[in-house]
Amino acid sequence: MCGIAGWLDRERDLTRETETVRRMADTLARRGPDDSGVWTAPRIGLGHRRLAVTDPEHGRQPMTATGPDDGRDTAVVSFSGEIHNHRELRAELRARGHRFRTASDTEVILAAHREWGAEAITRFAGMFAYALWDIGTQTLHLGRDPLGIKPLYYAEHATGVVFGSEPKALFASGLVRPEVDAEGLVDVFTVAAKRPGDAVYRTIRQVLPGHILRFDHNGTTSHRYWQLVTAPHEDDQETTVATVRSLLDRIVAEQTVADVPLGALLSGGIDSSAITAIGASAMAAEGLGTLATYSVDFAGGEDDFTADALHVSRDAPFVRAVVDHVGTKHQEVLVEPASLLSESGIALRARDYPGVGDLDVSLYLLFREVRRHLTVALSGEGADDAFGGYPWFASEAERPSGGFPWSAGVKDRNAVLSPQLRPHLDLHERLESRYREALGEVPHLDGESGVDRRMREVYYLQHTRFLPFLLDRKDRMSMANGLEVRVPYCDHRLVEYVWNVPWRLKRLGGREKGLLRAAVEDALPAEVVHRPKSGFPVGQSPEYLESVRTAVSDMIEDPGSPAMELLDADTLRAMVRNQDWVNGTFTPPPILPRALQLNEWLTAYDVQVVL
Repeated sequence: MCGIAGWLDRERDLTRETETVRRMADTLARRGPDDSGVWTAPRIGLGHRRLAVTDPEHGRQPMTATGPDDGRDTAVVSFSGEIHNHRELRAELRARGHRFRTASDTEVILAAHREWGAEAITRFAGMFAYALWDIGTQTLHLGRDPLGIKPLYYAEHATGVVFGSEPKALFASGLVRPEVDAEGLVDVFTVAAKRPGDAVYRTIRQVLPGHILRFDHNGTTSHRYWQLVTAPHEDDQETTVATVRSLLDRIVAEQTVADVPLGALLSGGIDSSAITAIGASAMAAEGLGTLATYSVDFAGGEDDFTADALHVSRDAPFVRAVVDHVGTKHQEVLVEPASLLSESGIALRARDYPGVGDLDVSLYLLFREVRRHLTVALSGEGADDAFGGYPWFASEAERPSGGFPWSAGVKDRNAVLSPQLRPHLDLHERLESRYREALGEVPHLDGESGVDRRMREVYYLQHTRFLPFLLDRKDRMSMANGLEVRVPYCDHRLVEYVWNVPWRLKRLGGREKGLLRAAVEDALPAEVVHRPKSGFPVGQSPEYLESVRTAVSDMIEDPGSPAMELLDADTLRAMVRNQDWVNGTFTPPPILPRALQLNEWLTAYDVQVVL
């Protein structure tokens, strides 16, 4: 896991822009604290910040490939992420005559490109984003993993394109300004409704998940190499359960391979607990020692905890049950509630745009502590999306909401908007348009109707709208600490299989994630197998809530607050007075800490609003 940046230009001599490319890459230093490198040629500059995970000694980047006959460079790559099946690919490529200088997965990408061309990306299993320059054809390839686990942003300009792992790298080129239009503001004021490829900023795009972009003398082309394929599910219940377990065993075993310390994030829920149990078993089988696990809670959380729609129970008792059952080396990370506000700016700069307030900050603080001990951590992210873990899955099966399920029931989205902004931005209208657009993409099964048809839609929305929101948050908060977080449930092989499993099997026993529970029940304590879904901890300390109220009140009264040109002061004042302004859901009450981030973003990034 690293940070990549680069610049392609059809007119400028980029050998004279080495320092610009280096400056772009250095904005990503937190993603790659171990090493840095720059490679330039007349038309291309590639920069890299390295987090050394695989072959730390020899895997420096940008990495070049040389021709077998004359020893000249034929390609160069800057790569972020992990190719989890690189060992198998290396063996296959060796059998085809390729020689390797390193044990890194980066070199496998270069060899695979030489062997299979741009189609090599279809053979990679993992999380990745890379920029590969083919010297012979003078072609730039920007590739991204199937589900978009690793980010890759780009902005085209008159004579070329700049790109990087985060928007800040593009801003450092001097060719891109932080501007946001009405569509970008929709992404700021709502959660998980971003259209694939959008990036909040007006002139910046993301390489789509499962796509590869090519830039050459003919222009720009986009190729989709992976997508969810709809087909009848032929396996019976027993085979389905066994297949899910077999896939998890294989994927987790691949992802426990690292040349640096590795552990797991453990919440005591079925998702992370299953990864912990399978990962511990895989490490023991390879003689890799005891798996280290980490959980998070808030200081005073036992006294302050109040159950809500997404948080039905505290994690601690279930974490302890898994630790005792599996036998991990465990540490609990306690977050001081006051730090949720004081560290908010760091979380903002990790994202480069406003996120979800204290939900971001608490995750950042967990990752910061874990990074003191580990370089790589396994996570249960993505299980709810694949297996149907959120409350809205069952709700949609019973009574479809007619919109994005996670934001159903929001009565007046526009209430928070300032009077001068409302004529330019109707959030209800924009979200309805985006929802219809998303439904038009769903690959339905011929003859599918009723609940099965609706649930196919819900799972598609989940994978293409909500999961990217989660993966974006996970990537920014982890990589801001130089921590690589791996997500086995987002492996495309598992997602492909579960996609076609009908709702009745996913909900075995009438339980959310019933299929997953059945697949791993032999590996975990019964109380964990049957624990209902409970979300990531949120700050509920009265002192923290009061500090947010005070900060928002100060922002409202400050005539220099740029956010107040976009926000309605009376609505915010009402939220400040309301004791229930934070409720653990994705509905308006959590807007207060997000409003503070919005204000800081507009100021710190000098964002220009273009309406």
